[in-house]
Amino acid sequence: MALGSGVGSFWALPSACALLAGALGLGLSALDASLDTSDRWPLLFAGGPEGARSLLAAIITSMISFTGLVFSITIVVLQLTSSQFSPRVLRTFLTDRFNQLTLGVFVATFVYALVVLRSVRGTSQVDPFVPQLAVTVAFGFVLASVGLFLAYIHHIAQSIRAASIIAHIGAETRALLERRHPQDGGSAVPGVVKRGPAQRVTAAQPGVVQRIDEEALGELAAEHDVTVQLLRSAGEFVAAGAPLLDVHGHGQPPTDQLRAAVLLGRERSMDEDVGFGLRQLVDIAERALSPGVNDPTTAVQAIDQLHDLLRRLVTRSIGPRRRMGEDGRILVDVPGPAFEDYLELALDEIGHWAGDDQRVRRRLGVLLQDVHHAARDEHRSAVDRALIRHGQDLSAAPVEPEASDIGLRPDRSSQEARRAQQGGCEG
Repeated sequence: MALGSGVGSFWALPSACALLAGALGLGLSALDASLDTSDRWPLLFAGGPEGARSLLAAIITSMISFTGLVFSITIVVLQLTSSQFSPRVLRTFLTDRFNQLTLGVFVATFVYALVVLRSVRGTSQVDPFVPQLAVTVAFGFVLASVGLFLAYIHHIAQSIRAASIIAHIGAETRALLERRHPQDGGSAVPGVVKRGPAQRVTAAQPGVVQRIDEEALGELAAEHDVTVQLLRSAGEFVAAGAPLLDVHGHGQPPTDQLRAAVLLGRERSMDEDVGFGLRQLVDIAERALSPGVNDPTTAVQAIDQLHDLLRRLVTRSIGPRRRMGEDGRILVDVPGPAFEDYLELALDEIGHWAGDDQRVRRRLGVLLQDVHHAARDEHRSAVDRALIRHGQDLSAAPVEPEASDIGLRPDRSSQEARRAQQGGCEG
């Protein structure tokens, strides 16, 4: 049972860039030593050893300053995002490949210039040698770093906007939802649990379930003629020594292999946990509705993303994850949240903290009425209970957003037409 961070290594890509840059510096220096580049490439660096040393020293100094500046900006952005939105959204910035690539290029330029500098020779006792190709490439690295720095400033300014953060979380959750609950997934397949004594496997260390390797568990279950039943779903915390899974049948798969198939981490992740995406959006909405922030517009933006996600969920079958054997026996049974769990997570806390904010209340009503009319029969009762909890009429038609919700003044003619239409329906 591995223990993962759930975020990934922020320095993996910069470290790889530094190693590749060092290898490139050694390779180009060796190539310069084997070729007479002064006659064949007149556009290459044409200075002597002192000029090459000065240029490379300036590159090294400037790249250290650039790297420190980019790292400082990233830390400030992380602090701002954590305090203004939610600590849970920090993973969005830590896993941002563009931020990692920017740091990687700056560190790579520094390492490359340092490696090439050691190849420059030239004193009164030693014949001069200037790796012209390598020094020219170092200058190209600097130009690329300047362009990337300008792009980084634009990228970081856009990424800390509330709309960008909310939209990114929504898109990431939608992608996970499509993988975990596809549109044509169908209902849970019925099967038979292997009869026999139950062997309980406990967690060796505390952590949050991040990923479950169903394939590995299925192979173990088929090999030992058992059924593996998980007791914790993705996103749940498991204490050390607490029940993790049950093995039904007479076989006894190795405990260490069973534990290794369940990845535990320090925090929830977006590997398999759809609820974590909803949790992040709810946290942003709650922070926006707090008296210290008082930003209902951001809360409405988060609710809009929740609306889309719940509407997708309500049209699909939400059941346990099962891996079946050829004989119809259940090999692996993984529990998961029901649709009502997702619905309560997405709306109940926001409804509580919205208080008397009519704009947020009305937006929740629009969401619930639309989800109610789109719901599958198996989810309709859960939506009905949510409508009652939030003070909505079960028999009402879908609520339309008011013009004030989108920043426009209500059009008098459209209001009169709507009243006339409602009066006709009542008659």
